[in-house]
Amino acid sequence: MNRFEGKSVLVTGGSSGIGLAAAQAFAAEGAHVVITGRDAAALDQAKALLGPHALAIRNDAGSLAAAKDLAGAIGGHGIKLDALFVNAGVAKFSPFADVDEALWDQTFDINVKGAYFQIQALLPLFNRGASIVINGSINAHLGMPHSSVYAASKAAVISLAKTLSAELLPRGVRVNVISPGPVHTPLYGKLGMDAATLETVAAQIQAQVPLGRFGTPQEIASTVLHLAAAESAFIVGSEIIVDGGMSQL
Repeated sequence: MNRFEGKSVLVTGGSSGIGLAAAQAFAAEGAHVVITGRDAAALDQAKALLGPHALAIRNDAGSLAAAKDLAGAIGGHGIKLDALFVNAGVAKFSPFADVDEALWDQTFDINVKGAYFQIQALLPLFNRGASIVINGSINAHLGMPHSSVYAASKAAVISLAKTLSAELLPRGVRVNVISPGPVHTPLYGKLGMDAATLETVAAQIQAQVPLGRFGTPQEIASTVLHLAAAESAFIVGSEIIVDGGMSQL
């Protein structure tokens, strides 16, 4: 299929994991893809995978100034957006008693404030009929220990998808959210845990998934593309949970 032939798509946090898988899937269906990330080397590697027509922009997802810079850079290339996947995020787990202000601020700056103001800054660049997909998380629905800050940030963006959907629909822009369950991505290596603890936690999480495994970035990407495509034009302000049945237990 070439559902995105002639379309321009921005994927924030597009240099690895779910973001890169989504960017590759968009490119495979004909899209002109723009990706962002903080790691210059990872961005270069991702751009090489996406091909010569891709655009990679180094950007801090938690900075308001960077949000405006990103919009300026994309507009400077004469790009009007048909889809945006708000994927950039951070996940650090900690027992409630050990959470400090720095962890709270970093998580909410990137996952909530950054997402909010990136969308705001990019608003003039959306074509009518454009689609925004925000990356939430199943953690917003589960009472998983040590996830209080991360889960709260994802609950916030799930709510944001609903309210922005109502506000942006008159502009012809749909907003929806996808909430993945556990997925094999580099993010799991950045949770602030040592290797032994991470392995134990991963095994515990997997045991809670009826399918008996973690998802893949490509499986999440396929749902992102569905929400971004014209085929889902009647899906507005909705959340699609992709978690292997985890939330049904």
